[in-house]
Amino acid sequence: MKRLLAYLVLTTGLLAAPAHANETRLPDIVVYLADDLSARDLPLYGGSDLQTPAINALAAEGMTFNRAFVASPSCAPSRAALLTGLMPARNGAEENHTYPRQGTPRLPRLLNQLGYQTAAFGKVAHSKSAADYGFQTIDLDKDIPQLRVNVKRFLENRTDRRPLALFVGVSDPHVPWPSQSTLDPSSITLSPKLLDTPRTRVQRSRYMQEVKDLDAYLGELRELADKYMAKDKLFVFSSDHGAQFPFGKWTLYDEGIHVPLVVSRPGMIKAGTRSDAMVSWVDILPTLIDVAGGNVPASLDGRSFASVLRGESNTHRDRIFTTHSGDRMMNVYLSRSVRTDRYKLIWNPHPEFAFTTHIDLLLRETSGDYFKEWTSLAKTDPRAADVVASHHGRPEYELFDLQADPHEQQNLANDASLKDLRTDLVEELRAWIRSQNDELTVFHQPLMLDAPETWVPRKVRQGGK
Repeated sequence: MKRLLAYLVLTTGLLAAPAHANETRLPDIVVYLADDLSARDLPLYGGSDLQTPAINALAAEGMTFNRAFVASPSCAPSRAALLTGLMPARNGAEENHTYPRQGTPRLPRLLNQLGYQTAAFGKVAHSKSAADYGFQTIDLDKDIPQLRVNVKRFLENRTDRRPLALFVGVSDPHVPWPSQSTLDPSSITLSPKLLDTPRTRVQRSRYMQEVKDLDAYLGELRELADKYMAKDKLFVFSSDHGAQFPFGKWTLYDEGIHVPLVVSRPGMIKAGTRSDAMVSWVDILPTLIDVAGGNVPASLDGRSFASVLRGESNTHRDRIFTTHSGDRMMNVYLSRSVRTDRYKLIWNPHPEFAFTTHIDLLLRETSGDYFKEWTSLAKTDPRAADVVASHHGRPEYELFDLQADPHEQQNLANDASLKDLRTDLVEELRAWIRSQNDELTVFHQPLMLDAPETWVPRKVRQGGK
């Protein structure tokens, strides 16, 4: 992959470093991002398929958030929410492969104004948009072998005396997955929502191999940071959304929106702690600004959870809102959700639309070819038929008791005993949608659930998004 290296200097809008910067050095910041990793697949969250010693070591040094959620379960809107502190409808990046509108706050620029040098290596912002966010050093190589060289060279040769905010995003475990894996497919544990077929196991083992690889690089990155960065460091590890399997990425089920979040800062965060505080990815921007002693911009959707990190509070949000607006022509499907401490309501405004993705349309050998086994099995096996049907077709409302049903298999939307709860959550969700000026835009011509013969890959028309 051709490497892009650029040094960008902001010429307008810079604020002087705060007065206290000359008295007390701000902490260095490292943000390490995985790409398409569901929390449940890590041992830290109950996964049993592989060992992740580096992630476990970071957790032993800091705080693990049991309930961290992204704003949207696809790459571009999720990362835009992280870097602006605003939900997709408010920042403008709603469907995948779109970007925030001009005038939105940008985390790197805010850190620059506080006196930080900011650097983005790999996939931090979506595609080539890191420059638009104001990162001062940018390198877009995102595969681990390239990151290993580029980040090390940068830190070894760095002479800037400012505190450093280093963002590193790997491409793992995003597809394509490798052709070989060190994990035995027969030993893989499958979610009860997936069909257990030979090829599903093979592809899960390949996905897990990339989780293993990103964990190994985390260990290397931490060693580099300890060697070349300040002793006082805030280290953040997370993922932009869940894995690219059915009922994961592109959906508002927990497999799509529940992500790992581990934050470490010795001396500030008590080692080996876990928090049940519900936090959103839009909360990361204000938290980093808060930790750096800056003023958090008004009117953000995000709120700082620094008090949770300091052990001063064990709660943060009582509601988590998430949105999905599609992935160009591959996935034309709207979903909105609200989550309480116990329940989640998902609203699918257009249940007449067919839910399709890269998985079932492309059937690639390096990712979703197992779906051919699923559709074949569905011809004779009733459970397989139900699973495939529930992948493509969703009811307008889905309501889950997350305590009793963590895998979200039992839709309680029509349960008479929960009628009042459903009514309240629907009203609350719609009020939030109005407050966001979310127009529930359908960005492309949908595929219809009653016309499966049309479910084929389509290209975006010239001039479209």
